[in-house]
Amino acid sequence: MSRKLLFPGMVFLFFVTLNGFCCVFQENSKKELQAIIDSIIQSQVSRDKIPGAVILIKKGDEIILHKAYGYAQKYDFNHMLLDRPEKMTVDHLFDIASLTKAVATTTSVMILADRGMIRIDDKVCRYIKDFNTPEKGEITIRHLLTHTAVLYEWYPLYYLASQKTDCYRLIASLPLAFKVGEQRHYSDLGFVLLGEIIEIVSELPFEKFIEQNIAVPLEMKSTLFNPLASGKIFRITATSAGNPYEKRMVSDSSLGFIRPEIDPSRWNGWRQYVLKGEVNDGNSWYANGGISGAAGLFSTAGDLQKLVDMLINKGMAGSKRFLSDSIITTFLTKDRFKNGLGWMMDPANSFMKNAPEGSFGHTGFTGTSISVIPKFRASVILLINRQNTGLSEKGEYYNINPIREQVFDAVMRYVFTQNKKQPSR
Repeated sequence: MSRKLLFPGMVFLFFVTLNGFCCVFQENSKKELQAIIDSIIQSQVSRDKIPGAVILIKKGDEIILHKAYGYAQKYDFNHMLLDRPEKMTVDHLFDIASLTKAVATTTSVMILADRGMIRIDDKVCRYIKDFNTPEKGEITIRHLLTHTAVLYEWYPLYYLASQKTDCYRLIASLPLAFKVGEQRHYSDLGFVLLGEIIEIVSELPFEKFIEQNIAVPLEMKSTLFNPLASGKIFRITATSAGNPYEKRMVSDSSLGFIRPEIDPSRWNGWRQYVLKGEVNDGNSWYANGGISGAAGLFSTAGDLQKLVDMLINKGMAGSKRFLSDSIITTFLTKDRFKNGLGWMMDPANSFMKNAPEGSFGHTGFTGTSISVIPKFRASVILLINRQNTGLSEKGEYYNINPIREQVFDAVMRYVFTQNKKQPSR
């Protein structure tokens, strides 16, 4: 079903969807795109599907839209509406969840590889001796980056480990799900291990390596682990009320994470408050002090854009060389599973649906995503604090993939049209 609405100077087509409506503009101006994005996101906030969001859309050197919507925190631990919900701003820090894998961990491996301190096809057992076994001895750094090491997707490490060294040994002791390299199975555990390898090679704590080699050089002043312990004052978005979904993961067999050796009642350290400045990911928080190669980084859309700009500009950060062109090409070349090293590149993903060749991005469980379209020198950073709305009656967080898809589709239509308008060279 569609209907045409007229506004002064603008023509839109509104399409009713299961999650509200999306818009496709006919006159592809910047203001029209901004209005479309406003309608997509604000409708979700108004219907209480999401508490709030921050979006940053950029093409070339121009910021098309950088805007905050809704609230940074709307509900308390008991899912009661706050008397004074905290308004979202573009400066709020988000727990970026698995974007940590791309922004922190993958970038760190790129840096070490670029400096000749590590090779992508090095075997993991070269750095982690517990992997020197017949089953795991052939696993390489490339396998970890591409999720083809076939480690478990997830495991409640905190049931058996309380510090990171114990976590590494525990991961090494777990059996593999399939034969190494033959299938792609997304795994948090592989990126936990990459965090350890980065520490071993650099001889720095993971968080210090990130600070010294990524955050400071790229002037990402609001990007860090454990912001509450930093001594700095930040505005931070709230995520979940404790870890209700992970609690379900260890006890509900329908989710597919049950392990016979894990007794759900054996551990009861679940947080009983709204998480705000503490990483949502249980393995990162309970077993790794909030610092992990899989999750734990906090950042803003503006900071993330600085990393994205560097990648779009083939390793240049302003006038300075940050990474070599060749290392960027190595990491952002598709493999047979349609993904790069540490970055997703499959255009079947909702956050980059039908993107042109060479596009890449990543998502985070808390509601974050980055989509980069090098062909048009464009990017979309969408940060949503979906967890503060709480779990549904089915025990799930609200599915924001339709929002991601609608936003990305609108941006793609805009940049494609703008690109056609530019004179050929």
